[in-house]
Amino acid sequence: MQRVPMTPGGYKQLKEELDRLLKTERPQNIKDIATARAHGDLSENAEYHAAREKQSFLEGRIQEIQDKLSRAQVIDPAKLKQDTVAFGATV
Repeated sequence: MQRVPMTPGGYKQLKEELDRLLKTERPQNIKDIATARAHGDLSENAEYHAAREKQSFLEGRIQEIQDKLSRAQVIDPAKLKQDTVAFGATV
């Protein structure tokens, strides 16, 4: 399993995005799909197809973030030597 190096700030941003996707975006998308289904014929329903496409994107992004977070190797640049260029260093 290959580790994914990231800064503490990057880890926090991914965690916040995952929380937003799981708690806000996904439930809203489920409601959008249900609303579109209520309009009738699904074969010609553009709202339904758009909501399903968004659902596919959301699920893919959620899996991608969960994978990155599970393989994350958080590297704090403050703890690295400041005399050489390394991960997270500002040059």
